[in-house]
Amino acid sequence: MRLAAASFLVTFAAALPAPAASVALVLAIDVSESVSVERYKLQHDGIARAFETPTLTDAIEAAGGIETLVLEWSDPDKVRVTVDWTAIHNRGAATAFATAVRATKRSSAGLTAIGSAMLAAGAAFAHLPEPAAHLVIDVSGDGMANFGVPPVTARDELVGRGITINGLAILSEEPWLADYYQNNVVGGPAAFVLVAESYDSFAEAILRKLVQEVAARPGAVVAGAR
Repeated sequence: MRLAAASFLVTFAAALPAPAASVALVLAIDVSESVSVERYKLQHDGIARAFETPTLTDAIEAAGGIETLVLEWSDPDKVRVTVDWTAIHNRGAATAFATAVRATKRSSAGLTAIGSAMLAAGAAFAHLPEPAAHLVIDVSGDGMANFGVPPVTARDELVGRGITINGLAILSEEPWLADYYQNNVVGGPAAFVLVAESYDSFAEAILRKLVQEVAARPGAVVAGAR
């Protein structure tokens, strides 16, 4: 009788739906021509360091876990997923994700097609392994769009699907870029722009940004945006 009961409980537990992650987060990283080899390394090392930092990993654990993906962008036809959807619930998984980010090889070096990158990031949510309570695209870059779909068009479409777009403006090339991101890129519930004065301060800025995104406690659970 006890064996039958135990077997039933195991079967019942396996049949339960997986718990929703707090946030599904696409990290959309600028690899256009203005991003030198050194700047590329600073971006990716900054992301990796963030996921190795207790401030972020503690926030992830407290939120109940996240799913995240890294997407590099330049020209519209050169948007590439370099680290696929990864579920992170603890420090071990965060460290493994950081290792994968550091192992990334640059995918392109074209123009600055922010809007096209945003739409590609939005499409990635259709392939989420598990549902998430909040869908977020985290766009970082050092310049205004000069090719592809206008960012405003992409933003309005994505916000209409319940997706939040946040921005990290790197001011090394264009000191006014934060205002451009505010007016053309970010949107959705609790959307915000943070600034990195240069690539040297990218690591500090991305850590603050990720902690703020993970700490947000959204409401409704959605399976993905389509």
